[in-house]
Amino acid sequence: MLSGKEKARIAVLVSGGGTNLQAILDAQKSGVLTSGEVTVVISNRTGAYALERAKAAGVPAETVTRKANGGTQEGFEAALLATLDKYQPDLIVLAGFLSILSEDFIRRYEDRIVNVHPSLIPSFCGKGFYGLKVHEAALERGVKVTGATVHLVNEIPDGGRILLQKAVDILPDDTAETLQKRVMEQAEWILLPRAAELLSAEIIKKRSETV
Repeated sequence: MLSGKEKARIAVLVSGGGTNLQAILDAQKSGVLTSGEVTVVISNRTGAYALERAKAAGVPAETVTRKANGGTQEGFEAALLATLDKYQPDLIVLAGFLSILSEDFIRRYEDRIVNVHPSLIPSFCGKGFYGLKVHEAALERGVKVTGATVHLVNEIPDGGRILLQKAVDILPDDTAETLQKRVMEQAEWILLPRAAELLSAEIIKKRSETV
């Protein structure tokens, strides 16, 4: 078993309730995630319930908002980077983080930021496709299968290299809300911890090769 010092340090960025965060925390307990450890949770919204989930798990919880940092993207990202620097993460997981990060920010953590998107990319993705909007678009289009995708983050929204995907059937009586719930339960909460383990294991391997 890896000690805390040997594990990849994971920062999870959140905006809301934190169900994907909870899936990652649960994966640590169950042994799905053994190569990495959540060392900080950062919210861009004051009072996000995800912060309570972090505290309940004994994980440091921080809040960095755009409003408190001059109301600009530059001020927000500078404060976010300063907070991340305190924890020195090896991997950043976007778990329902509703803020687009700049190319400069992403370059700082190239190939070390991962996101989960509630569709089978390249369908229903990119700018403007988030939350219920994704599921509404899938239902409007009449597709029979949707799902979730975990991908690395680059300068193009939802455009980074795909790591994992899982399909979920659309049922005849689905609403955007019922579909969202099922995609989370059957795909997002399974894929994101799995991807975190996959990337954490790669980080540990590269670390050992450079020693």
